[in-house]
Amino acid sequence: MIKSSLILTVAAACTCLSLLLHAAEPVESIDFSTDSLGKKWKAIKGTWKVSDGKLSGAELASDKHAAVLFYPLAHQDSKVQVSFQLNGSENFHLSFNHPKGHLYRVIVSENEVRINLDKDKKDPDSKAVALAKAKGTFEQGKTYTLTCESSGDTVKATINDVSLQGTHEKLKMTKTGYRFIIKGEGVLFDDFVIHSKE
Repeated sequence: MIKSSLILTVAAACTCLSLLLHAAEPVESIDFSTDSLGKKWKAIKGTWKVSDGKLSGAELASDKHAAVLFYPLAHQDSKVQVSFQLNGSENFHLSFNHPKGHLYRVIVSENEVRINLDKDKKDPDSKAVALAKAKGTFEQGKTYTLTCESSGDTVKATINDVSLQGTHEKLKMTKTGYRFIIKGEGVLFDDFVIHSKE
């Protein structure tokens, strides 16, 4: 009886360990080691290319709009990580939409990180809401790592030793994917990793 119970306990522990290891595996991991952006990415505005193992993006003046690159992957809660290097632009956004419009974004500039809830473009009275901000120094030409984790009504963003967190009921909405938005001359990205929880 004791032997059978021990076997069941060990089997249950192995199953739990297997589930934990599986959960730790990224859903997507892209290191831009090939010269092709890949079919899944959707360049909406601006100029985007992969070279020397990095993704580069820049605004095109003729677009009269910030550069936008979209990676579709519907999710409720997730953790996403990307390395970045300001390469002429003063800032970039990691932006999230819901199925009917803009939702929220993490804005990284040379001296600050912000989490903003986007305004509802269909509502003329709607305004963007600042959920959190933190001071930081992110120099041109230096590489940093941004981690953004959404869970329920909360979003946490971390860049190296800078961390901030915002909360809002609307953050519970389903997200359609991940968008890079760049104003200006350019930003370099590398090691784009997604861990989706749902």
